[in-house]
Amino acid sequence: MRFENKVAVVTGAAQGIGEAYARALAAEGAAVVVADRNEESGAKVAASINEDGGRAIFVATDVSSAESAQALVERTVAELGGIDHLVNNAAIYGDMEFNLLISVDWDYYRKFMSVNMDGALVMTRAVYPEIAKRGGGAIVNQSSTAAYLYSGFYGLAKAGINSLTQQLAHELGGQRIRVNAIAPGPTDTEATRVQAGDAAKDIVRNSLAIKRMGSVDDMVGACLFLLSDEASWVTGQILAVDGGQTFRA
Repeated sequence: MRFENKVAVVTGAAQGIGEAYARALAAEGAAVVVADRNEESGAKVAASINEDGGRAIFVATDVSSAESAQALVERTVAELGGIDHLVNNAAIYGDMEFNLLISVDWDYYRKFMSVNMDGALVMTRAVYPEIAKRGGGAIVNQSSTAAYLYSGFYGLAKAGINSLTQQLAHELGGQRIRVNAIAPGPTDTEATRVQAGDAAKDIVRNSLAIKRMGSVDDMVGACLFLLSDEASWVTGQILAVDGGQTFRA
């Protein structure tokens, strides 16, 4: 029960890895805010957590909107008393367009980046004052090994997340707020099955040291560690959980 009496906000928690994060935090004692644009799925996840003996609320949230982020903070504080942790997981991914940086439609590109990169900053700006009021806490951003590989504007957004993580770690460290990121490799989720299809098998065979796709459970342990007091002197780091796909000297 590492997160007993803590409040954690998880964006993009209506499905996939974000849902797994929310459920794991609740199982270890946190009151969880399931934040997502998908109201039907998000409400179901929150209800399921409560039925299982945890505590959760659903808040419809657009991470690209400062007004929506602030509304989430106000409701969370009113209903749960404060905020200790933030997981910036929300992203456009499962229905992401395939295109090149030199030809992608500008309006789509700006919308994509407003969620996949700027969304983490929007949420952090809204949430960090409440974390500071509680004496500090931790933020985990969802990156990807795409930041280190050719992957167009998706990789560009994730490289931005990595740099954002490092910059915010220094800006918020004085308020005892740690900021780290997880960079998953190819992970078996519905969204990845839609995006990669059979090509995922080639990725596993040709580029992974551990010859299997990652699972959402592989990501959960890393997220809980980075949020917990066990990582009290870890900040500004990007932890690759990728089966050995990437390595850097």
